[in-house]
Amino acid sequence: MEPKISRRSVDLTGYPDLVVIYLGMRVNALRGIAAFLGIAPKLAAISKHKPDGLLAHETIVFGLRHVGFRQYWHNFESLERFTRSEPHRTWWRGFLKDNRGTGFWHETYRLKGGMEAIYLHMPPVGLASFAPALSPEGRHMSACGRITA
Repeated sequence: MEPKISRRSVDLTGYPDLVVIYLGMRVNALRGIAAFLGIAPKLAAISKHKPDGLLAHETIVFGLRHVGFRQYWHNFESLERFTRSEPHRTWWRGFLKDNRGTGFWHETYRLKGGMEAIYLHMPPVGLASFAPALSPEGRHMSACGRITA
């Protein structure tokens, strides 16, 4: 006799503005190991000290030098508020000045519709593995501009 499969689904009616974001960091050079080891605990701490609007945070291992996170946010505004606050703001500005041998990407999906993505110092992954590249200029410079485009 085969064991019964436990099947479940979810009721998302209480989360009409739900946002899912996948983030990844990839070590591209030896110095990237130190950079990754420096930021990884800070990123993991997000799950312990959830910012306002963060519903869940999970770690995903894509490979030996590529780790990511999946986060569920109450709404896009909460996610944006977090990205503009400390410590995220300082880390992001520092990364844009010096990637320290790493690559970073994220893809954001809204239940209401709309997706956006950014890839920095990364080979094609995710949406970038099939969709045409777009330069993040003008309205495409920010996540807000890309997700509503």
